[in-house]
Amino acid sequence: MAKINHSLSYTGADVEAVYGLIANQSFRTESCEQQGSSDITVTVEKSGDGDIVTVVRKQDAAMPDFVKKLTGDTVKIKQTEKWSGPAADGSRTADVKVSIIGQPAEMNGTASLTPGAEGTAFDLVGDVKVSIPFLGKKIEPEVAKAIIASLDEEVEYGLTKL
Repeated sequence: MAKINHSLSYTGADVEAVYGLIANQSFRTESCEQQGSSDITVTVEKSGDGDIVTVVRKQDAAMPDFVKKLTGDTVKIKQTEKWSGPAADGSRTADVKVSIIGQPAEMNGTASLTPGAEGTAFDLVGDVKVSIPFLGKKIEPEVAKAIIASLDEEVEYGLTKL
């Protein structure tokens, strides 16, 4: 299992502004397009004081050749985020699941948006598991890198929209 513990910052933006982007169907679609994805479907459903955001997209497999032999040149990814309502300090958390459709690879974790002096901190903590005997342990770090790279790109794009 590969661990993800990644922190980013939305400098100068409060949690509700950042959450407004994360739970915005148009922004999430645009962000996927910016990353070169195709066949994009984004849904945002109200759930109590939060939202369930689901993003399904097809994209180039940003993986080493030995992984592409298993996945092909493109992969279809489903990401589901179950966001809570705001806590007393304005922070929000989400249960996050990322899976590669048709492949035995997934990440389960939590995301959080926390207010700070400089803006909003975005943290993702999770475990990547690839259930392929012998090869899974070699592939897991590559899947983790791809998830982090995608998140980095989305936050970078988000900063241009705030």
